[in-house]
Order: sequence, then structure tokens, then C-alpha cells
Amino acid sequence: MIEKHAPWRKQRHTSRRAIEELRANLVFQRPDMPTNRGLRDVEALGGATHVSLLGNGDEIADLREAHVSDRAGRREVGQAEAAYGARPKRYWIVGARSRHDAAMAIEILSLSQIERMRRAGRLAAETLAFVGSRLRPGMSTAEIDRLVREDTARRGGRPSQLGYSGFPAAVCTSRNNVVCHGIPSPRELLQVGDIINIDVTTNIDGYHGDTSAMFLIGEVSADAKRIVDVARRCRDVGIAVIRDGARLGDIGAAIEELARNEGVGVVTEIGGHGIGRQMHADPHVAHTGKRGSGPRLKAGMAITVEPMVNLGSAATRQLDDGWTIVTADGSLSAQWEHTVVVTRDGYEIMTNLA
Repeated sequence: MIEKHAPWRKQRHTSRRAIEELRANLVFQRPDMPTNRGLRDVEALGGATHVSLLGNGDEIADLREAHVSDRAGRREVGQAEAAYGARPKRYWIVGARSRHDAAMAIEILSLSQIERMRRAGRLAAETLAFVGSRLRPGMSTAEIDRLVREDTARRGGRPSQLGYSGFPAAVCTSRNNVVCHGIPSPRELLQVGDIINIDVTTNIDGYHGDTSAMFLIGEVSADAKRIVDVARRCRDVGIAVIRDGARLGDIGAAIEELARNEGVGVVTEIGGHGIGRQMHADPHVAHTGKRGSGPRLKAGMAITVEPMVNLGSAATRQLDDGWTIVTADGSLSAQWEHTVVVTRDGYEIMTNLA
């Protein structure tokens, strides 16, 4: 979930129980949804390993394949079968215009492409769980970056975020009042009582899996536990409405309704996005909206659902580094993210560990 923003537009994007131990735990939870479609608990592994800090000689991945569309290139047609239905063309051109007056071109994935998305999504989820199991007080966020690089490479992938539009790291580490796009640093150390979002995107075979989760560092406040839980439930209710023929606005409406009932603010400047052969593609997935509005979802579309919710105001501001987004009032922020593919009768989550 990282996107560098053009100057002419706003940024877009881009519980069970408290854990009493002095280590962080991945708190993926089984949601209260009509169907559970692979949203599974993930058991954190124990232990920690020493990891050297971010170095100067790290190779920057070749991002041309990841972030440049080849819409004028191949037009392979997927087989019309299984849950994804027939697709007469590779790209579905949405009739409605965006706020920037440009038509959206939304990719409809073939069955073979969806299989590649499953692989990319699973590898991203495995790296996220691996790194989360090794968090501990006193660890720097630069060490998190190192772990992500090493584990991604060990699984045969590349960090999609590394070098993207100049982003200097392989992962976003967004701690406490950081909404998103936090840059790892050897000077930023995890403390007991922190909450942190770790956002991992893996590129393998030219396809991307994007996922993030919240982690609790030791014993955290009741407010911290609450915002983490509400953020997870906001993601899950947004996913629950996805199906062929639903509207994009249904996702944002479901999230906004839950957030309003819980009294938290939903960030509007940044949202989810299409994903596939590009890390970021059409459509923009707003986390507020009106039911029945926006383009229709089609079987074979891949998107991310990644609401960011703040304990206080929904307002945000950007730091001078040009990346880090924080809450305007200093309140805690939390986010969870899955990559999801629309099916004929619902959805399939690419970034689970089922």
C-alpha cells in the first residue's frame, strides 16, 4: 500500500484478547461475517533473531515490470470457467469518469493470472507473519525492513515497494499516530505500549500481493486495543460486500457505517487500489462512500481493501520527508489490508494463510 502522489491530486492510495507478553503478536482474527472465506487466525511464532541495520549497498529492484502497464501489449483471454466467469477482453473499460475526467481501465484477470496472484499474495502473507513473530521491544524499524528483504528473497520474491517512486525501503512501518507510509529508520525503536502497522507487498513472476496488519508491542492501552480491533472489523465488513455485480461504493459505505457507529474517523485522502501486474492500478477503492454508487465489480477484478481509521479526527498531514502520513491531532491510527479477487458469488482473499 504505497503510492507516490502527483502534485495535482490528493493522496490516494495510498478482539480476540489482549496480548500480555513483551513481544508483538499478529492479531489476524476470524471476523463476524456471513461467510468466513479464509480469514483465519495466524499463530505468531516465538523467538527473535538479531538482524543488522539497513545497509548502503542494497540492490534496488527493477521496477519497470511492476509499475508500467502493458495495456497496449498482449491481450490473452482467460478460460471462461470456475468462479470467475467469462471475460471477453483483458481490460474492462469503466464507462463512468473519475474525478480527474479520465476513464479508468480495470484489468480482468484470467484464471492463470489469478493463480499467480494467489502465489504472490500467499508469499506476502507469509513474510508478514514471519516478521511479525519476531518483533520485540527495542527493535528498530530498520531491522524490520531488513527482515522483510531477507524473507522475501528467501521465498523467491522481490519487495514491490523498494525504490518505488523513490521510496527508500522495502516495507512501510507505521507506528502509533502514523497513518501510513512510515519509513523504517535505525533510530526508531519499538517500545512497550506501541502499536505498529507493517505493510508488505511481494512481487513474484510479475504479480503483486499486498497486505498489512497491526501488531501490539507488549501491553498496550485500552484505546490502542480498541482502534486496532475497529480497523480490522472495518476491513472485514468492506470485504464482506464484495461480489460480482456489486458497486465499488458498497465497500466504502460498509466501512464508513461501522466506523461511524464506533465513533472513529476514516481517512478519506488515501484508499485501496487495483492490483495485479502493477502494484497500483485502477480503480481507486475509497473507504467511505454511498451504497449503489460507483462502477460495478466484475469477477476477475483484483483490489485491495485497507481502511485507515483514527481514534480522533480523520484529518491527516504529511511530514517533510514527502511520504509519512500522520494524524493531524496526534491520535492513534490503525489499518489492516488484504488483496482480494472478485468472484461470481463473492470474493477470494489472496493474502491469507489458509
